[in-house]
Amino acid sequence: MAYSTISKPSLHFNTKLWTGNGGTQSITGVGFQPDFTWIKERSETRGHNLTDAVRGAPKYINSATTDAEVTSVSTTLTSFDSDGFSLGSYDDVNKNSQTYVGWNWKANGAGSANTDGTINTTVSANNTSGFSIISYTGTGGTSQTLGHGLGVKPKMFIVKCRSNAGEYWGTWIDTDGDGTSNYRMSLNATDAAYGNNPISFSNSLITLPSSANTQWDGSGRTYVGYAFAEKQGYSKFGSYTGNGSTDGTFVYLGFKPAFVIIKSTDLVKNWLTFDNLRLGYNGTGTNKQLHPNTSGTETSGNGTTLDILSNGFKTRTTDSDENGYGQNYIYMAFAEEPLVANVGASIPATAR
Repeated sequence: MAYSTISKPSLHFNTKLWTGNGGTQSITGVGFQPDFTWIKERSETRGHNLTDAVRGAPKYINSATTDAEVTSVSTTLTSFDSDGFSLGSYDDVNKNSQTYVGWNWKANGAGSANTDGTINTTVSANNTSGFSIISYTGTGGTSQTLGHGLGVKPKMFIVKCRSNAGEYWGTWIDTDGDGTSNYRMSLNATDAAYGNNPISFSNSLITLPSSANTQWDGSGRTYVGYAFAEKQGYSKFGSYTGNGSTDGTFVYLGFKPAFVIIKSTDLVKNWLTFDNLRLGYNGTGTNKQLHPNTSGTETSGNGTTLDILSNGFKTRTTDSDENGYGQNYIYMAFAEEPLVANVGASIPATAR
């Protein structure tokens, strides 16, 4: 049984739930100062608010739209704090009596200059957890390279044009680890995977597609990207094939997941987001799902659709959103705890 390289995942990723008060409030108990926080109201139809320490609070981007970065609202996430973050009165993050979820990742603060690529970047990298935030200005070229600062090959890259509206969220994933993306998706759309414009990963660089496109490299436009490398016991990025059964496909992760995103690559379907705090898994009721590509409220799945296990997750539905027979799906997952600890007696994690 393999040992984890990260024995306490909650030092790098954590989920927080809160109820809005309509004024200001500090959300504490994250366990670290986050550098990337993704907020979604659960109880009303409102946009996703993605804020990071490189762009700086209170700037945010909505994953469900092709809108440019919002800089005009000063009452959203107002600061990243030592054990969480502070909120203003904006309805998307803190409307009185409404419920919210915030997913938090640790990078490395506001970032620093990186000149490894053909495009200079500002990078905030957490080498331990394999996560970096990348900001850059496009050149309008082809096959340009970006320094990512992780020291290992990323498995997933998400990029959004900040300065101009109308651009999709470019999303690539390498599911077989050969350094080239197997799938290109749009985080803000239900589209199946696109068959063109792959990117490649090295230990220091992300090579953008060989086709010119303002989605990832428009001249003079500004962009933000999020790069994720796989870390044993903490994160995993891959694919699986559905079996169309309530005794669904089991996906081995090597850890008990705290957060899972799933998307069909073959079908026009929503992205599905699950976490370990919004209940509805392992027979406790219907799953509480949110969709990165819509502003809709939290919804319940078709019965209990996902089991969170000590070593991975298992689909529990015939629904083609996540388990259609013979259909392919990609996923990204982050750990609540590793299957076994690094220290002591290596006690296995337990399923909920």
